[in-house]
This record gives sequence, structure tokens and C-alpha cells, in this order.
Amino acid sequence: MKLALDPTPFHATHSLLEFPALAAELGYEYLQMTPHRDFIPFFTHPKADDELVREFRKACADARVQVASVLPVLRWSGPDETLREAAVRYWKRAIRITADLGCTQMNTEFSGRPEKPEESEACFYKSMEELLPVFEREGVHVAIDPHPDDFVEEGLAALRVIRGLNSPNVGMVYVASHTFHMKDEPLQIMRAAGERIRVVHVSDTMDHHASHGLRYITNPPGNDVRVHQHLRIGDGDVNWDEFFGGLAEIGFLDREDTVMVSSVFAENENAAEVSRYQLAQMAERSGRARAARAGEPARAHA
Repeated sequence: MKLALDPTPFHATHSLLEFPALAAELGYEYLQMTPHRDFIPFFTHPKADDELVREFRKACADARVQVASVLPVLRWSGPDETLREAAVRYWKRAIRITADLGCTQMNTEFSGRPEKPEESEACFYKSMEELLPVFEREGVHVAIDPHPDDFVEEGLAALRVIRGLNSPNVGMVYVASHTFHMKDEPLQIMRAAGERIRVVHVSDTMDHHASHGLRYITNPPGNDVRVHQHLRIGDGDVNWDEFFGGLAEIGFLDREDTVMVSSVFAENENAAEVSRYQLAQMAERSGRARAARAGEPARAHA
């Protein structure tokens, strides 16, 4: 398992080419590359040319840091056909960039619309008819997150959509911060998905269902909103013993092709401290979960 840093909290303070050295300084050996204006921005064409990709790869080599995963967010399931076709083109370039970085793992969102679930699902499968052969040819695996405010938000429902592609190159992202939006129980999702879970995002969140649904109040009442946070471990309501125990049960913690990402976005002012804390927590809790699974004394290791 690879322990990776999502550098999003540092976008305002560091340049793209500084991320590898920053990750190393914080103790990480791996990066997850999320949308960035100089790399693969949200919803638009990738902005990194071959020269920048080479420079970034060299910066990684100099820092002895590797890219564990690349996360584009593009409208490949959007019910607007012009934007869907554009997203497929953007995806092809993003896959090429990922392969050129020596990375074989991508992860993303479905990026459709919840008010148009049938149309969005049809667009997703249509896009995948064209993109699956590209993923397979490049040897790239893509894992998909059922994100709040998407056409599929529930854990098991997302797994069914992914399974419908009938491809070993497509799996699932489990995002701990989305726990209370996925409807199904965490262990139920993990056990059903099994080895299809290739990437997990580690950050805490509050349970918006708590206090009879009144923990968060929006005005006017009944607003169609989704509320969650990306907090550091322990600052929310996620059951972390269950989370890490479930990952140990399905073998995630022992595989070489899995990626565990620190994805805390709520404390940019303490980003360095939080990133180190997250790394220590992920390593310690993973070690404890492995040991509990094996019936051995706990040891923290990645």
C-alpha cells in the first residue's frame, strides 16, 4: 500500500514543481495529483504540455517521490453532449500525462447530475465505450468515487455501475469523508467491492444525519444541498477502527497496487502539521489493523 499526500492545501503557497520536494519534506514518498490550474484543471482541457510533464517527473525523481495516482474531474457523464464529448478528449490527454509520469492509477468522480440520473448514466457508459480501450492499452486503472451531488452517490449503487463495465481496469474509490452520504454501511460497501477498491481518501467528517438531521441547518429549509467536510482524523464522526479494520479484512492494506491518500482540506493554515499528523495516523492505524487481523501485537508500518 502506498501512503500519498494530496497537495491541494498547498496550491496557494507552492508551485506545481515544488510539490514533490514538499511531499518529501513532510515525510511522504508518494503524491496524488488532484486538479491544478497548471496540470489538469477541473472540467477543462489539461494544461500540462510534454515539457512540463518531463520537468515534473524530474522534480519527483530529484525528491525521490513518486506519483501514486492522478485525479482528474471532468464532465464525462454530463448530460450536455458537447461537454461530454469534450470531456472524453480531455480524458485522453489526462491518461497520456499519467502514463508519461510512470503512473498506472487514476481516480475520479462520476461527474453527472443527480437530477438527471438516467441521462447521466447513459452518458457515462457512452464515454466509457471510447475510453476503456485507452485505459486498457495504456495499462492504466481508473477508480471512481460516488461523490455527493452526483448521479450515483450511494456506495453499492456505484459499485453496480462500475461492475456493469465488465472491465478489470475500473474500480472504486472509498472516500471516508463521504461515509454518511453513501447510505450503505461502510463494511457492507468494502466487503462487496473487495479488490475493486484501489484508492481510499482519508479525512474525517461530521455525520449530517445526527441530531435528528438538525446538526446542519440551511435556510430556507429543504434546500437541495450536500454537506460534508475533509477534516483530520479524529475531528469528525467517522469510525476509524471500522474503516481501517475493514480495509485490513479485504486485503487493501497488504497490496502493492493500493493507494491511501491524506485528503484534508479544512485546515490550510496548519497544512504542514496536519499532513504529518495524517501520515503518522495512517501508518499507525494501518499497522494496528493488520496486527489485529493477524492476531499479533500492533506495529505501525506502510
